[in-house]
Amino acid sequence: MQRFKSAYILRRLVQNSRLGSWYRSFCSVSSNALIDEPENTVLVEGKASSRTAILNRPHVLNALNYSVGTRLMKLYKNWEDDPNIGFVVLKGNDMAFSAGGDIVTLYNWLKQDAMQVALLNGITMGGGAGISIPGTFRVATEKTVFATPETLIGYHPDAGASFYLSRLPGYLGEYLALTGDKISGAEMISCGLATHYSHSAKLPLIEEQLGTLMTDDPSVIERSLENCGEIVHLDPASVLRRIETLDKCFSHDTVEEIIDALEREAAKKQDAWCAATLRKLQETSPLSLKVSLKSIREGRHQTLDQCLIREYRMSVQAISGQITSDFCEGVRARLVDRDLAPKWDPPSLEKVTDDMVAQYFSRFTAFEPELELPTQQREAFT
Repeated sequence: MQRFKSAYILRRLVQNSRLGSWYRSFCSVSSNALIDEPENTVLVEGKASSRTAILNRPHVLNALNYSVGTRLMKLYKNWEDDPNIGFVVLKGNDMAFSAGGDIVTLYNWLKQDAMQVALLNGITMGGGAGISIPGTFRVATEKTVFATPETLIGYHPDAGASFYLSRLPGYLGEYLALTGDKISGAEMISCGLATHYSHSAKLPLIEEQLGTLMTDDPSVIERSLENCGEIVHLDPASVLRRIETLDKCFSHDTVEEIIDALEREAAKKQDAWCAATLRKLQETSPLSLKVSLKSIREGRHQTLDQCLIREYRMSVQAISGQITSDFCEGVRARLVDRDLAPKWDPPSLEKVTDDMVAQYFSRFTAFEPELELPTQQREAFT
């Protein structure tokens, strides 16, 4: 088989013992969602010269966990070595594509090469975006909801988010990373996160047409998807219609300057969007805001590999609790007790020190393993 041409990301859960101990400590929070029979978590349909992988955990919005990651890694490796398989279709069962990872679990991402068609029909967040956005084709629908809401739980966008968010038009990536705001399928195609847009009613036809293709030629798949494509019309309230104001505010170097700019715009123009954005920022972890902004800015100048390795270091720091317990507190407030009243530490931006932020990005010691990617097997994805 011709080597698959685009990047496909998978992060295996709990790669090393350091993360393993934290993983086990979190298992009591949502134990039912952590362990599944691997064969049932991802279903497979065979077509002419393609395979369809179906994320099959609808009870948790097809969230990723160890079983899903292990199953997908095995399937993609087998398909890559099969000369009769030209491409892979990835979709979710029921109402979501994937809401990301079970965020009481942790994951390490490895890469496989794959020409992939992701059908993003429903919630596409966190790790769900991570396994689809770097792929060759991403089909959004009127049901698609995309977000990177990690700062709301004291975390940071990961799974390659600092790579693809930093490459969005203007400073849209900074806005999405810091606020956790949701955007629609129409907005995804307009800003480049999706490659195609179609009404969800046409997805069975898209799958049927893809299933008849005998090819690994991306131009053939492109033409097939275009046959079902539709013209999008942005909602008048879309954030993309506020891109000039967004860029003016989110282009600043620090979170404090971004907030100051939003406050000036809100006061000067009585701008409701600026006021709403300020409220979103006030709900998030102050430390996560600063860490996430630095991550996106560094991602602008890094390859996907470099972003994944750096995000892995950041994730280890966030989960370890050595700098802050914001991740545990955010999960408690949003997902466990659901009181929506997290007690962030530090509680304000002025209490966040430069050393705290820098520690998230520091290299591990000689006794702590870095994330290893199969970079010798392929060129860096840029």
